[in-house]
Amino acid sequence: MNREIDYGNLMHDAMRGLIRKVLLDVADRGLPGDHHFFITFDTSHPDAELADWLSDRYPGEMTVVMQHWYDGLEVTDEGFSITLNFGDAPEPLYIPYDAIRTFVDPSVEFGLRFEQQENDDDDKTVIEDVVPGPTPKAEPVEAEEEPESKDAEIVSLDSFRK
Repeated sequence: MNREIDYGNLMHDAMRGLIRKVLLDVADRGLPGDHHFFITFDTSHPDAELADWLSDRYPGEMTVVMQHWYDGLEVTDEGFSITLNFGDAPEPLYIPYDAIRTFVDPSVEFGLRFEQQENDDDDKTVIEDVVPGPTPKAEPVEAEEEPESKDAEIVSLDSFRK
């Protein structure tokens, strides 16, 4: 019997749990200080819910900004729902954690990037990079001010895998 510890999926679960805990805190107490989030997600994920015009405009992925104005943030074990402003039009979204590709808080130079990896047995989402340094440049869909762009320092977990 050949058994291995699946560190990739364990990290996947831990990082999604971190995002959930951060969002639960924000839902309870609001965004503290200068904290704000760029969240890139897979708009074609079967459980993602967004307006047809948004999924038509962003058929693969979309980056949203959670900063000055958001409403109705509800956090569950599987994902979160939120209403964001798109050109003065409030739109509700539901984003499953499994659909998240990047989660960045540029105010403290923190970011996570999840990459899709195809597997013959099944589809797995694994964490490719954890970015504890400067955040990657983002192209937000909803932003009230231009974000300060910084070059990313990506730490690849591949160099630690055997």
